[in-house]
Amino acid sequence: MLTSTSVAMANLTSVAILVFVLGMVAARIKSDVRIPDATYQMISIFLLFGIGLKGGHSLQSVTLQSVLGPGTLTLLLGVTIPCIAYYSLKWIRGLTDVDRGALAAHYGSTSLVTFTAALLLLENSGIKIEGYATALLTILEIPGIIVGIFLGSTNEKNHVSWGKTLHEVLTGRTILLLVGGLLVGVITSAAGYKKVAPFFIDLQGGFLTLFLLHLGYTAGSNWDQLRRVGPSLATFATVFPLFMGILGVVSGHLIGMSTGGSTVLGVLCASASYIAAPAAVSIGLPSANGSIALLASIGITFPFNLVVGIPTYLELAKRLAN
Repeated sequence: MLTSTSVAMANLTSVAILVFVLGMVAARIKSDVRIPDATYQMISIFLLFGIGLKGGHSLQSVTLQSVLGPGTLTLLLGVTIPCIAYYSLKWIRGLTDVDRGALAAHYGSTSLVTFTAALLLLENSGIKIEGYATALLTILEIPGIIVGIFLGSTNEKNHVSWGKTLHEVLTGRTILLLVGGLLVGVITSAAGYKKVAPFFIDLQGGFLTLFLLHLGYTAGSNWDQLRRVGPSLATFATVFPLFMGILGVVSGHLIGMSTGGSTVLGVLCASASYIAAPAAVSIGLPSANGSIALLASIGITFPFNLVVGIPTYLELAKRLAN
């Protein structure tokens, strides 16, 4: 097993990190390396379904009793984290209650790409994780968005259309493909899974790399807007996920999760959504400045977790295990 220092260096020099930086540099020098929208949609569908499929197949060897505790803990964290985010954002001037709710929804939800990057790092480091890890991703995705929208709408003059909002959350691409992939993975036979694994499982690293190139380009293209976010919100976008990641790792350790499992739970708690949350917030909180939350999550928190967060959560999980 690699040491913590070598893991950190391996992450910093990994293809994923370097390609993300390449995308940012390309955007800053006005080089058009954008992935076409249709291709971007295809890659996101591939990753969502592939992660769900792999997680569902792993669930075949997991008992209900073993996942009940972690699942309940994840649900509680999914309700708690957006509440902490919402009330901790009060000290940032210029944010309305609606804006704080939008941010809470983004930071209460999860990032599939951050989750996938963590899985690849753990796999390359020889660290095993529980088979229900993807199920935890799905559990944490939903409550954070709902709680954030609820908190942001408490002082909203316009009535929130909960029917449309819940429909967007539950039937949106993220949840539908993750849950669908999980069910397919659980139901299909070992032979059926083996036939599609070379495409949906073995190629995930390559498709993730292309996805990160796109995200790096997006972050670089919005660099000027990121500077307008302000130092206070930029501080929140790094400090808050760090503390939530620590909370996730410690919580996972306390209920008996492995080093890899605790790391994954920490990554899930620390990540911020930029796929499912923006769509739901645009419906539930239409008066919110959605660009602030999106820029903070994808432009600051996402690269912070890739470079600093994931190695930190892994190091903490190792120290707790020892």
